[in-house]
Amino acid sequence: MRLRALVLTLAALAVLIGADEALAGHLARGADLAGLGVLGILGTVFEQWRYRKRPPVAARWESTGERFEDPSTGEPVEVLYDPLSGERRYEPLPQRRPP
Repeated sequence: MRLRALVLTLAALAVLIGADEALAGHLARGADLAGLGVLGILGTVFEQWRYRKRPPVAARWESTGERFEDPSTGEPVEVLYDPLSGERRYEPLPQRRPP
């Protein structure tokens, strides 16, 4: 999230500086910089819209029987599979309490 905010801030700054350059009489340089800023803004907004996570409409998660320890957290996880989409999901297993 911070990277997106940084890119949008820099792109908006480029648009403002480009507009200032164009108004100061350096039309070509100002138009180039403003255009680059507009492309940065549009690209960032499009990327956020295009690659957002959408929940599957009719996912039927089935256990594959695979279980392993997640190397990043050390927690046990189970692998689930949706045959309609081919997507795999890794769900944490509930921790067993010692007796």
